[in-house]
Amino acid sequence: MLEDRFSHHDTAEFLADAGFAVVALDHTQDSAINKGGKSVEDISSFLVRPTDIKRVIDLLVMHPPAGLDIDRGRIGFFGFSRGGYTGLVLAGAEPDFDSLVVPCPDVYLMCRQIREHKIPAHAPGYEPRIKAYVIADPVNLFASKSSLRNVKAPVQLWSSEHGGMGIRPDDVSAIAANLPIKPDFHRVAGAGHLSFDCPCSAGQAGALPPILVCTDPPGFDRTEFHRRFNTDVLEFFRESLGHVRLGS
Repeated sequence: MLEDRFSHHDTAEFLADAGFAVVALDHTQDSAINKGGKSVEDISSFLVRPTDIKRVIDLLVMHPPAGLDIDRGRIGFFGFSRGGYTGLVLAGAEPDFDSLVVPCPDVYLMCRQIREHKIPAHAPGYEPRIKAYVIADPVNLFASKSSLRNVKAPVQLWSSEHGGMGIRPDDVSAIAANLPIKPDFHRVAGAGHLSFDCPCSAGQAGALPPILVCTDPPGFDRTEFHRRFNTDVLEFFRESLGHVRLGS
């Protein structure tokens, strides 16, 4: 399931209303608007993600939009699924492409590339300008404590109860256990992997056949969950980065 810059618009809007400057992006190779170029199934779609984020930060701190005063010491990151993987790499984690811990059948190009050790050269991922991370249901390419040993920034880590789309709750729990600094860890009862996406509109939710991204496990109230989720994300960023006031 490919994401785009609107997939978490409710969380972005909630943070912006609280005084944060928020930027949402479409990745150069790995988003719902990707047209042409390398396939999203190529491992390079993972490798380029941290570079995309670094370029966005470069743009904002060097050429901030009119009216914005970007505090370089108070930059946070939110990432879900592949974006969660991206955040961990930016925080200093080193993906272990020799020890796959997630289901990765050879029908997918990137799985074959990993097993055949055909990983292209790529830039280092660590981004010291980011000071705090909210990570939800990340793709786990970090097989051991050593893969995560350099992650020192505060992390709020979220896991769905049921997982999905190749994400397994036990893999997220393993990341929580292997981080060198204990994260603020939450497992969301009743949630599936896509429950972290923004609540669907009435039109989307009523579409026939049902849109996959709008489908939650029976009995799970995504709208109510996101009310709590967005509040917890905001409080984490406030505690980790300092309180942001409107007009500051």
